[in-house]
Amino acid sequence: MPPRVAPIRIKSLSDAARLLVELQVQDDGVEIMAPKQVFHAFRITDLDVRAANILKQEALSKGAECATPRSVITTAEGVTTVILAGTRAQLDAVCDNLARQPFGLRGVREQILAQLGYVETPPSSWHIAGRELHLARTLVMGIVNVTPDSFSNAGEHADPQAAIEAALAMEADGADIIDVGGESTRPGSDAVGVDEEMARVIPVVEGLTGRLRIPISIDTRKPEVARRAVEAGAAIINDVTAFADDAMVELAAKTGAGCVLMHMLGEPKTMQDEPAYGDVMGEISAFLGERARRLGAAGVGRERIVVDPGIGFGKTLRHNLEVFDRLGELAGLGHPILVGPSRKRFIGDVLGTDVGDRLEGTAAAVSYAIVRGAHIVRVHDVKEMVRVVRMTDALVRGAVEG
Repeated sequence: MPPRVAPIRIKSLSDAARLLVELQVQDDGVEIMAPKQVFHAFRITDLDVRAANILKQEALSKGAECATPRSVITTAEGVTTVILAGTRAQLDAVCDNLARQPFGLRGVREQILAQLGYVETPPSSWHIAGRELHLARTLVMGIVNVTPDSFSNAGEHADPQAAIEAALAMEADGADIIDVGGESTRPGSDAVGVDEEMARVIPVVEGLTGRLRIPISIDTRKPEVARRAVEAGAAIINDVTAFADDAMVELAAKTGAGCVLMHMLGEPKTMQDEPAYGDVMGEISAFLGERARRLGAAGVGRERIVVDPGIGFGKTLRHNLEVFDRLGELAGLGHPILVGPSRKRFIGDVLGTDVGDRLEGTAAAVSYAIVRGAHIVRVHDVKEMVRVVRMTDALVRGAVEG
């Protein structure tokens, strides 16, 4: 029989090592060869043009590549954007030399090495108020909106007892977290006062504490509401403004609550008024990275922070689709990724369905988010999405329960 050639897909450094071990390569050979089989690419922005020329030469000397604009050849000052690409082994060699280079390249080196580590060793758990949620499988966050004007189920859970019963049913259906919110942030929505929001959510959090075995998340952008909810038993603060309020940052540092940082362009009232980006995912990643560092500087451990690209929050259909496709870029931040596509307008835009007829579209978005690297999905239809998540996890991660 003649030799057969077939392509293989190597997803990560650990995947490469596993294939070599299966091939019965010697241990030292695995250590040498695995980094040569994994390819990475980085976009580096705001780079001094002098640094760009040095980086290109360093990359070429190690067998890697650094793509630069034509103008870099003729420009002596200013900043530019480059794309650096190569195997892990090549990038390690480039970084070794960058440690001795000027014009900000030492900082570039630190970022590259940190992001390589985050990508190749993704977060394994999320720490929330003394608990640890393991991320070996995708977690499902069930949505309980205690609002009369929610875009998806207006008024269905406005009564506290109805909201409590809905949350208990979601736990029975397999939810890992319950997210309680008292203010609609749908496009065009008006803000709700602190007292009104508190009156909606606190009875629900209090009613669930001690009855749920899974953690409670409070979906709010108001520090006063978050504080009362945490005192009542919430273990997670899910803030659509990514902790813009200093008081919210201080609260997170003091309480030990888990933190969800979401990207939103503008305010709910106007966020869909012609949103525009130069590089949608680059800007989202930079924003979330800055907000995560701000929390870290206040004393919030990185193991407590989750990032959310904010599907539908100040984004057009094309923006949302691009965010899904490039979701894996958020892995470079080193935090678990949460995605909330449930019943969103972009699904209706694609399928031509109203908000009550987006189950299949939500399922597709949830599944693709997991393929692209999501650790947590936030959904309304818990029973159905738990099944979608389990099947997708089996396909993507080989994770099978039972």
